Amino acid sequence: MRVRTRFAPSPTGYMHVGNLRTALYAYLWAKKNGGDFILRIEDTDQERIVEGAVELIYRTLEETGLIWDEGPDKGGPYGPYIQHERKAIYRKYAEELIEKGVAYYCFCDKERLEQLRTNLQLRKLPFRYDGHCKKLSKEEIRQKLDAGIPRVVRQSIPAMGSTTFEDEVFGAITVENTTLDDQVLVKSDGMPTYNFANVVDDHLMEISHVIRGNEYLSSTPKYNLLYQAFGWKIPHYVHCSQVMRDAQHKLSKRDGDASYADFIEKGYLKEAIVNYIALLGWNPGTEREKFTLEELVEAFDLSGISRSPAIFDVHKLTWLNGQFIREMPLERFHEAALPWIRKAVRREDLDLVKVSRVLHERTEKLSDIPGQLDFIDTLPEYPPALYVSRKMKTDEKISLESLRALLPLLETIEPWDHGTLHREIFALIERKGVKSGVVLWPLRTALSGKQFTPGGGVELADIFGREESLRRIRRGIELLEKAA
Repeated sequence: MRVRTRFAPSPTGYMHVGNLRTALYAYLWAKKNGGDFILRIEDTDQERIVEGAVELIYRTLEETGLIWDEGPDKGGPYGPYIQHERKAIYRKYAEELIEKGVAYYCFCDKERLEQLRTNLQLRKLPFRYDGHCKKLSKEEIRQKLDAGIPRVVRQSIPAMGSTTFEDEVFGAITVENTTLDDQVLVKSDGMPTYNFANVVDDHLMEISHVIRGNEYLSSTPKYNLLYQAFGWKIPHYVHCSQVMRDAQHKLSKRDGDASYADFIEKGYLKEAIVNYIALLGWNPGTEREKFTLEELVEAFDLSGISRSPAIFDVHKLTWLNGQFIREMPLERFHEAALPWIRKAVRREDLDLVKVSRVLHERTEKLSDIPGQLDFIDTLPEYPPALYVSRKMKTDEKISLESLRALLPLLETIEPWDHGTLHREIFALIERKGVKSGVVLWPLRTALSGKQFTPGGGVELADIFGREESLRRIRRGIELLEKAA
């Protein structure tokens, strides 16, 4: 059997973390087995469609490397791959179910259904259709159809017995049929419900493994009854536990939890996001935590999917993102960092590759960058007390002496580059017979007006160049002289 998986999102908004994980697992399992990964757009609920959402789905999958083999834009032997274009197909199979007696027309209007719902709520019972229209005679049905009375098609659930299905994660699950509702298969506008369309499409598209969230576990017995009614082979089910914000709350679009696009905007790398999402509910069986997409394909196995909910830990994602950043070649990091550097640095006279070099080992997410560079365009106002550091054994007097010693040295250094600056400044430290911090702390403070910067004094001097470095050091001397 050829492995064929599908990702079937609804175009109703952004790409939620849970949706992306479903797509990732479906992609990994298909590629692990040399199979096909299909993209299908589930747009049966036309009222909830968001403009641009389909393009967002395409873009997210392409950016993350989850390239589909068949889909709306690529075609394939089982198309069309957009549900509203398959309306005639669903109608044909709905009529077949009616003929077999495992589905029926329901003519109940909104008022009757609301009354039924209210009665059940008063009895503290969940909503279940009472089968009113199941009792209609063929003549009554024909009269209502001829009269054009709005109707839906409902699945006829057996009144007795139970339904059992096998899941790759949760094992065998048995549900009493008396707990199942006669769900709507085709709505009054002729569009199928998700619960009907996904069964028909998964069969016709020869999907071998249905990978989805465990919120569909309760519906799966009804899906199985449909497969059995048609005489179709039931696919392998893989239900993944939910991704939680914490122990009590699941991630939710409505609660504003971050989407893939949100994390990109916050400066996370797509590689880190994919890597981290893979680990939300799946264990590779080792202590390893960092994977490329290709390595995930090799390592992935359904047996590693956990039944337990996964807690989304943004601190763990941030740590993992930092690992990816530090392993990037400097050239690629600079390309990724440059738009963020430009949020803080407007001047054109600096070599921004040097800025990227000092940021490279000190950045966990790209959005950290602007806040680290807020002193570059303009030296901020700062108090003389900033020169005091117990750890570096400096105070205002010691710092003034160090800056006075540095000034003439830096005025004559040739060439002005990192290697020469480092050699000459450390030679000065050795001549003075002091700890390096006694000189380097005042230098960094004078150049940045800050206690903490992405680079030390030598790196900052190299970035600023001779004239700007000397200007800032002279200003530091003036500040300390006034405070003396």
